[in-house]
Amino acid sequence: MQVYLNGKLVAKEEAKISVFDHGTLYGDGVFEGLRSYNGRIFKLEEHIDRLLDSAKAIMLIIPLSKKELIDAVISTVRANDIHDGYVRLVVTRGIGDLGLDPRKCPIPSVFIIADKITLYPEELYQNGMEIITVPTRRNIPEALNPCIKSLNYLNNIMAKIEAIHGGVHEALMLNSEGYVTECTGDNIFIVKNGTLITPPTWVGALKGITRDAAMEIARINGIDAIEEVLTRYDLYTADECFLTGTAAEIISVIKIDSRKIGTGKPGEITLKIMEQFKELTQTTGVEVYV
Repeated sequence: MQVYLNGKLVAKEEAKISVFDHGTLYGDGVFEGLRSYNGRIFKLEEHIDRLLDSAKAIMLIIPLSKKELIDAVISTVRANDIHDGYVRLVVTRGIGDLGLDPRKCPIPSVFIIADKITLYPEELYQNGMEIITVPTRRNIPEALNPCIKSLNYLNNIMAKIEAIHGGVHEALMLNSEGYVTECTGDNIFIVKNGTLITPPTWVGALKGITRDAAMEIARINGIDAIEEVLTRYDLYTADECFLTGTAAEIISVIKIDSRKIGTGKPGEITLKIMEQFKELTQTTGVEVYV
């Protein structure tokens, strides 16, 4: 495996970050996860734009231009002969001292990994999955805005641990007011009376790339797709429910907190969006092998 590290492709064993890097010491940095399908990187420019927005929000100056970042991702995927896989692009604050001061980190670190990923077992994509609400609340936007894809994912990891101990693969996270935000790594949608609904970002949800793609697919099919504040009651009484994410793609939710959702099977609209999303990923994106 070849890893992009600060301008060079190096062997996996040589891809090393200093213990004094503030990404390691404090989770000070940003990242993006991307997918490659059929030799094409899906929504590459959108992911880079979001990375740049995350970096701007934390006043991190990335030492590469947008085009250079795009070229670096493509070259890393090509070097590893990845046609269907996952890409992790990370920018840290860089090497500093043991204090918090970001001014002590003059040069950010940039690395890119291209590999395979399997987030959930295949049978869950076919039959749907169960999730539970966990006690850990989503970070409030006034503290660490969830729209920033920062390296500090401890909030999500704590919720994931609670899901695992609850015997399920994924956790539903609420905000401090009790409204639905998202899961530990995925956006959440419900279908009610033919309308597709997802929480707005201001409640504490990431503006997901796959989230936006699902909404666009729905609208192309004449399905209303809106953002609306949701409570657990809205989820429990939904006709359908599904999650979206770059790594997760689209996966149906058939039970929440022991309540059966709809028929207890992946719903018609969910299946339609899943199918058309798969078609979209196979036919669009930036070509790697040209």
